[in-house]
Amino acid sequence: MRMLKFLLQKEFRQVFRNPAVLRIIFVMPVIQLLILPWAADYEVKNIRLAIVDNDHSEYSRQLISKVTASGYFQLDQYTASYNQALEEVEKDKADIIVQIPPHFEKDLVKESKAPLFMAVNAINGVKAVLGASYLQAIVQDFNNEVREEWIHLPKFSPQTTIEITSSNWFNPFMEYKYFMVPGILVLLVTMVGSFLAALNIVKEKEIGTIEQINVTPVKKYHFILGKLIPFWVLGLLILTIGLLIAFVAYGIKPAGSFLTIYAFAAVYLLAVLGLGLLVSTYCNTQQQAMLISFFMMMIFILLGGLYTPIESMPVWAQWITKFNPVTYFIRVMRQVVLKGSGLTDIAPSIGIMFLFAIVFNGWAVINYRKRG
Repeated sequence: MRMLKFLLQKEFRQVFRNPAVLRIIFVMPVIQLLILPWAADYEVKNIRLAIVDNDHSEYSRQLISKVTASGYFQLDQYTASYNQALEEVEKDKADIIVQIPPHFEKDLVKESKAPLFMAVNAINGVKAVLGASYLQAIVQDFNNEVREEWIHLPKFSPQTTIEITSSNWFNPFMEYKYFMVPGILVLLVTMVGSFLAALNIVKEKEIGTIEQINVTPVKKYHFILGKLIPFWVLGLLILTIGLLIAFVAYGIKPAGSFLTIYAFAAVYLLAVLGLGLLVSTYCNTQQQAMLISFFMMMIFILLGGLYTPIESMPVWAQWITKFNPVTYFIRVMRQVVLKGSGLTDIAPSIGIMFLFAIVFNGWAVINYRKRG
């Protein structure tokens, strides 16, 4: 234990002696938590619209006015030529073309139906899908308004309609920051923890101090614990700073217990730090460790469920997420922060994290070659 105490003192002094590491640990999470949630907005606005009006009727003008007044669309061009509107799309000046055919009002009044044509620039798939969905909802709303105008007319034949009343549980106003901020905080804790842990042993190799340690009576598991515990403490400190920023800047207060978050985070950090230390035992230079850590973080982020629901991924990708520690922490954070889940609810995820921690740290201890 005395040897472990000396190793911990050495590691903490080494961390706090390096200004660059301190900036990464304390400044980076603060800046990213204050900026990223405002930028990572699922709501699409300022969709540029090209209108091809071949009818020029009262109803076509009402429809155009309703679309542009929604706040989601900006009228880029109003023309009677589809080819001219298509040129705007090709020049990337318009995102959606809406073509109103001739006799639109006449067909709507006479036949009780009229077609509309919509062409979407699908280079940006997310913007295309959401933009088309918004537009269809606005047109449907316009259609209902027209039907209400005719409801007292003898020619109108009422049809059966289904009215939907909805309720949003755990996030009543669908505030995207409430489910984005906890996920971004998970990524920050993961990045700082695994990245710095991966560089740790490699730095000892590069400056030559690893050889001095190798000839001492320090046990392999003492050495790994000495590298892991300081960053485990710092990871929990970063989590605390992040939760404080979430409350002060966004008013996010967990519906569940802080104890539940910290209990899972403690086990989670053992797993990701063990993974970072495992990477460092395989690398000989900090550059190698950085590249491998970057590669893993990209997979963790894209397959973590933060930006894309796991249920929407292909089956093979869903299987990969089962081996992604970030997936479990994002899920747990959202459960505790939004739903108020307790330790019993997240017990299966804690069990899986314990398994990850044992495997990664055990592997790191076995793979660390102590000579001398």
